[in-house]
Amino acid sequence: MNKKKSELQYLCLVDEKGRYLGEEEKEKCHLGEGLLHSAFLGMIFNDKDELMIARRSAQKRLWPGFWDGTVASHYYKNKGAQETVVKRLQDEIGVASESVEFLFKFRYQVKYGDIGSENEICDVFRVKDIDPEDLAIDLSEISEFRYVSLPVVKKDIHYNVRRYTPWFIIALEMFFKRRC
Repeated sequence: MNKKKSELQYLCLVDEKGRYLGEEEKEKCHLGEGLLHSAFLGMIFNDKDELMIARRSAQKRLWPGFWDGTVASHYYKNKGAQETVVKRLQDEIGVASESVEFLFKFRYQVKYGDIGSENEICDVFRVKDIDPEDLAIDLSEISEFRYVSLPVVKKDIHYNVRRYTPWFIIALEMFFKRRC
């Protein structure tokens, strides 16, 4: 079934330094080895400094059912980082916060079997001031969530690495190295 052009999502292609090169359909960006594009991971922390991890919906094409940082998504043309993160928080968990802090970025490429791959430069953000009572989870994006302390999730990843998305594992390792 072909989607109408207006229904297709286009991602921002970037070079190795993260400079914008153009756009391509989301599906094409994830075929084969993938086309390098920009992405982000928003990690929500509560007032106890616990991280909200989210299980990706079973409807996801890549890494369905895997645990991830709170909100993982892509940038779109003509949208700033802060604006995009806030919008995706609203879309995926039903609430947003203006307390969004850029932490770091990394480049990675990883295949998901024969289905496709991620090839991204990923910005990581810390998000605070989200009241869990206000959450309205989009079940097509996230099937469940929970708050965990960083040492607990780090230990679980050590013993159950295949339960977590590769970009979340990288982000968490960098988080600990940088002591964010």
